[in-house]
Amino acid sequence: MSQDDVPASLETAADADRPRGILTPSDRDFLLGRKTDYTDHSKKQKRNRIRRRVRNAVLDFSILFEYMEERDRKTVFDPDDDERDAYTQGITDMLAFLHLGTIGYHTPFKDMLSEGVGQAEQRLAGSNYRMVNVEFNVEPVGQIDVDEVVEKLENEEFAQLTDEELRAFVRLLTMSDEFSPESAREEIKDRVDEYTNQVSESAAERERKLEELTN
Repeated sequence: MSQDDVPASLETAADADRPRGILTPSDRDFLLGRKTDYTDHSKKQKRNRIRRRVRNAVLDFSILFEYMEERDRKTVFDPDDDERDAYTQGITDMLAFLHLGTIGYHTPFKDMLSEGVGQAEQRLAGSNYRMVNVEFNVEPVGQIDVDEVVEKLENEEFAQLTDEELRAFVRLLTMSDEFSPESAREEIKDRVDEYTNQVSESAAERERKLEELTN
């Protein structure tokens, strides 16, 4: 596989010149199929080494959470502008990997997620008395009434649209042969300033009315 063969979202991650992380450059070439001259035995050894390295990386996060200095953590999560999208994709894929990998694990993913967020909140507050509720549910998006959604859009009843309807409608829209991401991007960009002005005006009007009511 060449650099041109990977999806655009993986171009930065798959860069052959990127320094090693959990995976060595050789590991990446193996997983991406760039190097194929492996015997069955060497393939097995390679997979074993990758599994072992990933397991140890998971354990390393306990040390990172407890002992990595805040300034170093902030630097890790402050990528250069030209790498920001790839970094965001990496974080998203990391969560997807954890969720997929812990299906059937003896502790449910949602329990570990809740405890992890709770620990982070206590660290931020500097107190074990900081307690939060973390909700995580995986709800499949079912069928939607397209005519009903379109009618809401035509009537500008945006507040009546459910998250399920929005996600399903956007997915259906992108599946349409008439949908062009590039055209949609340009058209939306052209309207951003108008939308921002309307939002600002509505906020200013709200403040004016609120001041009248309280004076």
